[in-house]
Amino acid sequence: MYKAAVITVSDRCHRNERTDEGGPLVAGVLETAGFPVIYTAIVPDEQEQIEAVLREISDSGKADLLVTTGGTGFAPRDVTPEATLAVCERLTPGIPEAMRYASMQITNRAMLSRAQAGIRKKTLIINLPGSPKAAKENLSAVLPALEHGLTMLQGEPSDCAKIKD
Repeated sequence: MYKAAVITVSDRCHRNERTDEGGPLVAGVLETAGFPVIYTAIVPDEQEQIEAVLREISDSGKADLLVTTGGTGFAPRDVTPEATLAVCERLTPGIPEAMRYASMQITNRAMLSRAQAGIRKKTLIINLPGSPKAAKENLSAVLPALEHGLTMLQGEPSDCAKIKD
């Protein structure tokens, strides 16, 4: 069973000016899919702080899957993708491509997502939009493949042909 962490990136939620709806929704989807959520946090839209929490979780080995919600749009303070790119050792472009493709079936605004995904140490990091509806749709698009990816990332087994879908 792979452990997950959920980080909400939002100035307003961090200042308690708005209730975080996206983080708890994403955590619920992950829990239902069999990923125990062992850590949650809310951080402001500050690249250094986002990078710090991504590094802390990945480097500690606390979670196999680290999902962010928020900060992936065009607003000047939307810097979650830049923080993710700064900390990842390897990118996994197929994940955001799949999320955008699935989301484009719902709204053409999906093309505006700058979400990224990548690997740091043995942790898979995935950016989701801040909208709870969009976050759930995007996560649902890639969730079926994540266990296989995490199995490969953890190195057990190393032969894809031995993994049953």
